[in-house]
Amino acid sequence: MITCHVRYIIDPYQLDAFERYARAWIPVVTKMGGQHHGYFLPAEGANNVAYCLFSFSSFADYERYRQETAVDPECVRLVEDASELKFIVSYERSFLRPLLG
Repeated sequence: MITCHVRYIIDPYQLDAFERYARAWIPVVTKMGGQHHGYFLPAEGANNVAYCLFSFSSFADYERYRQETAVDPECVRLVEDASELKFIVSYERSFLRPLLG
C-alpha cells in the first residue's frame, strides 16, 4: 500500500472554495480505486494549511489514477476551477508506506 500525503498552502479567505474542491475529490479517488482518508482543514493555529491523505494498493495503481484523472472531465474541471480561483497557493506531495499493527 502507498499513501499520498498532500500539504496545501491555501488562501484562507477562500476556505469555502477549497472545501468544495476537497469534497468533490473524495468520491473521485474512491471511484478510481483508492481509499480516501479525508481532508484536514484549518481549525486552530495556521489558517492557511490543509492536509489530505489517500491510499492505493500500489504505486502503479496510483500512477494509473493520475493518468485517468488527467483526462476525466470532472477532474479536469476541478483542476481548472482551482487554477482559475487560485484558492490553492501551493502544495507538496509525499508518498508514505503505512506501518499498521
